[in-house]
Amino acid sequence: MAGSQEQARHWRYAPLPDVDLLRASYVHKTFVRHTHENFVIAGIAEGVEIFRHHSSEVHAGPGTLALVNPDTPHTGRAGVPEGWRYGAVYPAPALVAGIAAETTGLRGAPGFREPVFEDPYAVRLVHQVLRAAEEGNALAADTLLRVAVTRLLRRNGGVLPSRRVPTAGARTAGRARALLAERMAAPPSLDALAAELGTSPFALLRAFRETYGMPPHTWLTDARVRHARRLLDQGTSPAEAAAAVGFTDQPHLNRHFTRIVGVPPGAYQRERKNVQDDEHQFLVPSGTWENRNSQQRYDEHDAPEVRSRHDERSAPTTAEGPPGTPGEQP
Repeated sequence: MAGSQEQARHWRYAPLPDVDLLRASYVHKTFVRHTHENFVIAGIAEGVEIFRHHSSEVHAGPGTLALVNPDTPHTGRAGVPEGWRYGAVYPAPALVAGIAAETTGLRGAPGFREPVFEDPYAVRLVHQVLRAAEEGNALAADTLLRVAVTRLLRRNGGVLPSRRVPTAGARTAGRARALLAERMAAPPSLDALAAELGTSPFALLRAFRETYGMPPHTWLTDARVRHARRLLDQGTSPAEAAAAVGFTDQPHLNRHFTRIVGVPPGAYQRERKNVQDDEHQFLVPSGTWENRNSQQRYDEHDAPEVRSRHDERSAPTTAEGPPGTPGEQP
């Protein structure tokens, strides 16, 4: 992979209000177990990312996408010494549901079936969404995003399972989560929380882990970072946000925020305030992408209609495109 410096840009583009955007190159970065309120659609450009998804570790290499549904616990780290380079879009559930209703036959809450999906064409679309946003091309950014989401839902989409009738343990875990969210700045100990809920600490720990995929203290850190993001978006300073959500100080927020979001809170806030500031742009250079099944050269700046042989075999017919779009070529 060309270069080894760790860089990241996490930002919003005003014409896409329901989408977070990210360009990043990581070598030593390790994402702790966390969740996102939005979908994760990450196109791997170079290197390999390993992330734990549910109970197994999966590998995402060049030409593949790492796909994570909302509120799904996952981690992230490099799978090769040189790290990994990628671009990602994070569309809100309501946006994805709207696209699914308009362009697919999915009924119910849509989501992705497989966490790693090989589709170099869709990877290229993700990077072109980011470039269009960086260049201030709202029409292209919105169009390419919708084409990418439609393609992935049609090729790797399904209906997310409906919530099961909660067991007694799940109901206790839900009450515990509500109490932790309410007392985020000054949470009780596990023993005190269990006593308040009329259960034992280990029974609560087991129920919480089974219901939410992580222990209460990990969930609380994730929830604090989520709330801190909302405060930063509203203009709250990092120091004030740290105090509001219960971190001991700003360095404490910085450490956890960076391990979950991928950038420090100060950089995150600056980018959200300056979505059109060219000075902060981080552009992923083109290079050689090696697929697992074939060797190919790929330039992320190519027009969408320039496809590899692999893409031509897997490309959809004209019927695959959303209404008014000729095939997959906006």
